[in-house]
Formats: sequence, structure tokens, C-alpha cells
Amino acid sequence: MTEEEKNTPEEETTEPAAEEAPKPRRTRRKKADAEDQPAAEATEAEEAPKPRRTRRKKADEAEEAQVEAAEDEVETPVAADAEGEPQEDDEAEGEEEAEAKPRRGRRRSSETAASDTPAQPVHRTAPARRLDDGTVVVRAQAKYVRCAPRKARLVVDHIRGKSVGDARAILTHTPRAAARDVLKLLESAVANAENNHELDADDLVVRKVYVDEGPTLKRYRPRALGRATRIRKRTSHMTIQLSPKE
Repeated sequence: MTEEEKNTPEEETTEPAAEEAPKPRRTRRKKADAEDQPAAEATEAEEAPKPRRTRRKKADEAEEAQVEAAEDEVETPVAADAEGEPQEDDEAEGEEEAEAKPRRGRRRSSETAASDTPAQPVHRTAPARRLDDGTVVVRAQAKYVRCAPRKARLVVDHIRGKSVGDARAILTHTPRAAARDVLKLLESAVANAENNHELDADDLVVRKVYVDEGPTLKRYRPRALGRATRIRKRTSHMTIQLSPKE
């Protein structure tokens, strides 16, 4: 080693500075909790339940407000004309008071509604048909009756020209299915005469009764060897006319 190298002072070894203590790491969960905490406090302050007002309290407050409004109103003297008659201010004040009063939503009962409206007829009836000699004729008709016209004609032939009482007795004891339909039609005609035209049932006679053919329903029935035969289900239009005894 040379003398220069010996004379050069050795580099002072600097001690390393004390390392700073590591800061505790904040996890994601803690960060989220810290962020949500002020928001939660704000929402709790906003969502504080308000005192509820019951219906009774609301009604009491409304009545008090009406009473106060009535007390505040000052009665103004009615201005009269030279002849002493009040002017038209009363009508304007009455209209304003009517508008100021709240309308109640209660519905009227059926009795009050019926008393307000005038009685009207339930239905309008056409005048009874009259013949040339002035005889009143009451008619009833039954359409699309599920009975063959040929079978129904055998029944109606028994009551033609008979009184209502005799016709009822005959139809009641006739052993045919069509007799029930004809009896219903007879009762309908009697009801029309009594209710619509104010006629007495005991004085009525079966003036006309006839059966017309209605539409036929087509049905099919399977038969042997893959064939099908048609079944015709016929319908009838029955008509009956009553008139008072001569």
C-alpha cells in the first residue's frame, strides 16, 4: 500500500437510520364501514318516525278550523234600497257560504233517493191488439222449443177453444212431454193479460193456438260398416192467443 492510501482517512461508516414503524393497514371492510357510518347516521336522522295523526284528531282539527273561520267572519249590514228592499248581496253571500262549506261524501239511502225521484213505471207495455169488433187479444209466444212440431200439435189441439181453467186441467193430465211446454206458454199468456192489460183470468178463452216449425239441428249417429246416419232434432215455435169470453 502506498503512503497516500494509508494517510487517507477511512470513510466514516454511517449507521442506517432507524426504519419508520409500518402503519397498520386498513382492510377493505374497515374502509367500507368508515364510509357507511356517516351515511347511516344521516339516514337515521332523516327516517326518524313522525307522530301519526289519527282520524279522530284530524276530524277535531277540521272542526276547530271551521269554528274559527265562522267566528272570523263579520256580519255585514244589508244595504237596502230607497224602498227598503234588500239588494242582491244576500244571494252572493249565500253562494259563497255554500261554496265554503265542505261537502260530505255520505251516500243517500235508497229510501231518500226514492222519495226525491218521482215514481216511474217499470216498463212500458204496448196496447193490446183489438179485432174489428173491438175484442181484446193477448198473445204469448215460445220460440225454439226442443220438441217436434208434429208431436206438439197433438197436444195443442185439445185446448183450442177451451177456457183457461179447462185448458190447465187438460194439460196437467196429458201424458206427453210437449204438454209441459204448452202449459208454461199458457201461464205466460195469462200473466200478460193480468199484469199488462188488467184482464181477469177466469174470463179468458183460448182463442187461437198453433205450432210452427223451427230450425232443425243436424246430428249423426255411427252405424255398421263405418257408416253414419243423420238425426234430425226438430224445434217448434208455439203461439197462443187469449181473449175474453163473449
